[in-house]
Amino acid sequence: MLHTQTTESRSPSQTVPSSMEAGRQRQGILWSNLKEMCALLQIPTACSIEADELLFQHVQFKTGQRVHTIGQPFDTLYIVNSGFLKTVLIDEFGREQVLSFPMKGDLLGVDGIHTRHYSTEAVALSDCDLILLPFKKLTALGRVHLELENVMYGVMSRELVREQAMIGMLGALSAEARVARFLVSLAERFAQIGYSNKLFNLRMTRHEIGSYLGLTLETVSRTLSAFNEIGLISVDQRMIGIKDPEALKTLRRLPPSRARAKQIGAAKLKAGVELDPEAKLATL
Repeated sequence: MLHTQTTESRSPSQTVPSSMEAGRQRQGILWSNLKEMCALLQIPTACSIEADELLFQHVQFKTGQRVHTIGQPFDTLYIVNSGFLKTVLIDEFGREQVLSFPMKGDLLGVDGIHTRHYSTEAVALSDCDLILLPFKKLTALGRVHLELENVMYGVMSRELVREQAMIGMLGALSAEARVARFLVSLAERFAQIGYSNKLFNLRMTRHEIGSYLGLTLETVSRTLSAFNEIGLISVDQRMIGIKDPEALKTLRRLPPSRARAKQIGAAKLKAGVELDPEAKLATL
């Protein structure tokens, strides 16, 4: 496992004494209790379990570092405490297909349960802090505390539903609508974890967005530029400002280029910006 773990040799599956001052940070390693873990996953705490008696280790990953690789033996689930990642499939030619962009509160590693080997690769897109859930420890707890097992199944199901919704979207929408829905979805996720849903930095590249949406890099870049031109968003390299979320939610296709020029010209006139003669004609 390629993670930047600090120097303590204790196994991540080991239960730590409940003294919060002594146990929550030892030799530079952070730990979260069950209550904090459930809050991060946005699920109810299993009330009959002594939450402070069970601690789960944090591990940090640097930008570009792999959390797990395809074919690696499965032993751990991961909860994203902070940072941004991508999960990918890699074909025999080394080409990536991006499957998801996990962020705070998401669960990683579920794909390894069936075969006991991870079928995807998870890569940090920024410096990340993940909580380790050793699977043997989780299943042992689930046998004793059925309510914990049930809520964890609910979390796994939630991840599958999200992926199915994405697959359905790819088949039903135009390229422009895919990019628009992606931005809206990303903004909503940012709001859920306490960040701004109006102005945010894209941690993923245009190419990675295209891979996720089934589009080319050129299509993604061209669509973002068009959204910027007609005032739906602002774009400054990777910084995206959401100006008209309702229009993005309902967008089906971009208007033809002449209609776009008319929209741009009308927006500039409203803002008091002087138009060139050709742009003035487009508004007529």
